Amino acid sequence: MTLLESSIKSLPLVARGKVRDMYAVGEDLLLIVATDRISAFDVVLQDPVAGKGAVLTALTGFWLNRLAHVVPNHATGIDPESVVTPAERDQVRERAMVVKRLEPILVEAVARGYLIGSGWSDYQASGAVCGVKLAPGLQQASRLPTPIFTPAAKAEVGQHDENVDFEYVVRTIGEPLAQKIRDVTLQLYQEAAQYAATKGIIIADTKFEFGLDREGQLHLMDEVLTPDSSRFWPADQWREGISPPSYDKQFVRDWLETQDWDKTAPAPRLPPDVLAATGAKYREALERLTAASA
Repeated sequence: MTLLESSIKSLPLVARGKVRDMYAVGEDLLLIVATDRISAFDVVLQDPVAGKGAVLTALTGFWLNRLAHVVPNHATGIDPESVVTPAERDQVRERAMVVKRLEPILVEAVARGYLIGSGWSDYQASGAVCGVKLAPGLQQASRLPTPIFTPAAKAEVGQHDENVDFEYVVRTIGEPLAQKIRDVTLQLYQEAAQYAATKGIIIADTKFEFGLDREGQLHLMDEVLTPDSSRFWPADQWREGISPPSYDKQFVRDWLETQDWDKTAPAPRLPPDVLAATGAKYREALERLTAASA
């Protein structure tokens, strides 16, 4: 089924994000439902991409299992269908997770291995990204000598996250935790990027979210290494100097850029072919990354 917005009446609603709806399961757990909503330019669009939530959930689960040795995560293994009523199970099947309820750290932990997006814009303006000075003469989509940590301050829904430097993170959460998040972020990225390369996919950059449990232990949370939180490029189409095609909502962004729209809600309605092409890209990323090696 396609799900634009969940309606779980048996649990208290905690929040609705751009894509995910969150419900309380007792005091210590959350039910996170990945809907088929899609956003572009920080605006949630009116038309869902069928099956997108299931793809995001499957990829997140895959990466949480694969990277569990790096840092604890919020997964519990509890079947989402067991915490809702029988009539609500269709809404959570294959698109939801029951997770630990953590205190979120309000900094987006971004790792970049390639110079693209806002990082490319920052570099063109200053020769640096989030205070990290880079060598002169790099091009769009250049591979960096080593991945860099380029955090962002989380914005309210509908607003743009703002790139910040490491010192901002230190001032916000303290130096020990800031250093730990930086180290963990880069290790997660490097291990994921090495694996993805064996599947013919470049992870150009990605963002992670972290939280603390009641004992103050750091946990990886939210979505992990999905097309919504990462730039996945087909390795055979990467070239310096261009923005490579990607396994994400680029079809949506490209189509919207051709419209007479000021990038505020409401957005134009998406045509069926754009929605279908976007869904196909998400599914291809899942299939390539999770396929068993020959």
